[in-house]
Amino acid sequence: MNKKPKLLISECLFGVPCRYDGKDNYIETIEALKEYYELVPVCPEVLGGLCTPRDPAERQGNRICTADGTDVTTQFIRGAELTVRIAIEYKCEQALLKGKSPSCGYKRIYDGSFTRTLTDGHGCTVEALLKKNIRIYTEHDIDLLLAQKKRVIGQKVLLLMPMELVKY
Repeated sequence: MNKKPKLLISECLFGVPCRYDGKDNYIETIEALKEYYELVPVCPEVLGGLCTPRDPAERQGNRICTADGTDVTTQFIRGAELTVRIAIEYKCEQALLKGKSPSCGYKRIYDGSFTRTLTDGHGCTVEALLKKNIRIYTEHDIDLLLAQKKRVIGQKVLLLMPMELVKY
């Protein structure tokens, strides 16, 4: 019996109300993901010691600050470090994270002006995971993530079928 690969996933996408505003970002494809992956839910911001709800925060260069200027970089970095430890402990080679977040954002994040303006960049947890060669996906990449897994499983079935037909 093959073990499912582990997929690190943002807890908010899993349906846990851990967003800054106390809500979640539940994705409807959770059950489909569970079919192919063992999900390992994490919230780096909560792991770092931030409460829910909390003031929204955005990256401002190497710092992460709330709209009122409170520097929460230490909590975000602590959460990123703990998330990396969890990913390594559970042998996660890929992660499905919430896009645009100062922690989990991949390729595009809010620019720090609190005007919902996006800029190129990664959240601090994504940066830490990438340093450990963990592949990153966002909620916008779920179809790609599922298609890749289905294609791999389909290839294994095709490779096994001829062997089953051989009679000795």
